[in-house]
Amino acid sequence: MRHFFSPRQLAHAPAIELHNGAFVPYAEVPARAETILRAIGGAEEPADHGLAAIEAVHPAAYLSFLRDAPAMWRSEGRSGDAIPYVFPVVGRRPLRLDRIDALLGQYAYDATTPITPDTWNAAYWGAQTALAATHAVLDGEPAAFALCRPPGHHAGADYCGGYCHLNVAAIAAQAARDAGIARVAILDIDYHHGNGTQDIFWERGDVFYASVHADPATDYPFYWGHADEVGVGDGEGATLNLPLPHGTTLDPFRRAQAEALDAIARFAPDLLVVSFGADTWEGDPISHFALRTADYAVLARGIAARGWPTVIVMEGGYAVDALGDNVVGFLSGF
Repeated sequence: MRHFFSPRQLAHAPAIELHNGAFVPYAEVPARAETILRAIGGAEEPADHGLAAIEAVHPAAYLSFLRDAPAMWRSEGRSGDAIPYVFPVVGRRPLRLDRIDALLGQYAYDATTPITPDTWNAAYWGAQTALAATHAVLDGEPAAFALCRPPGHHAGADYCGGYCHLNVAAIAAQAARDAGIARVAILDIDYHHGNGTQDIFWERGDVFYASVHADPATDYPFYWGHADEVGVGDGEGATLNLPLPHGTTLDPFRRAQAEALDAIARFAPDLLVVSFGADTWEGDPISHFALRTADYAVLARGIAARGWPTVIVMEGGYAVDALGDNVVGFLSGF
């Protein structure tokens, strides 16, 4: 399997985030990618496929915000990273907002996703990493791995959150569609629901989104990922959410994944994108499932057995010391 990663993704390194009522050290650290890279034995540098594939998912105004926010923050005399602190409660009115404080609330939904002077470049190359893996699969590879950092599945078309700025899974799926792939499915098996991915394809029937994740009644992102969310309009029935309780072990997770894969099989995709998070591991510091390292190969074999060309994009996983082994275990199943 070909692996892709750009070292430019390491520069994004916020200092703190707001978590459980306190500012704490940022959990999505560069060491996450570094330990995975060592474990998989290195990766290819992705080619630069340009901005068009990113703009196919994210509007220009949002992309400009990601690029400009750090300079705007500093122009107000602020130090540190740009972190939002005020959010619209109901809807986001189409106002003309020029002050950075207002823009941060307009384009973000939490305070766990700071923007640094290096965020845009790192996120851009995370997207290029996903695109490189997608093009490898389109060119005939049965599967390819994109070591994306920052992760992506919480980012919507025009908002960031949950450590995510650009939605790499959505960018990969849309690039496949634009390359002529008629039907694309996304299987999200991160601990947290991929609310941004769901939102992007919520009204579309050409991309099927299935997620196995912690019950949002108890876990972030709370407002999305409930079992009754199935899509609307052309997308009705093209979203499947399978929330699971704290303490979930291999067997119930595997049953839920099989249910998701059966639904994907009925959709009959020509390509699969897997949003893989290793924060389902039993020792993850911010999650509450109980998968073991050996379980990841089992789960991956269940996916690979379906025979779909597969792009794997890295999402969460915050137990840095174990992360490399867990990712290698998953990739070994392919």
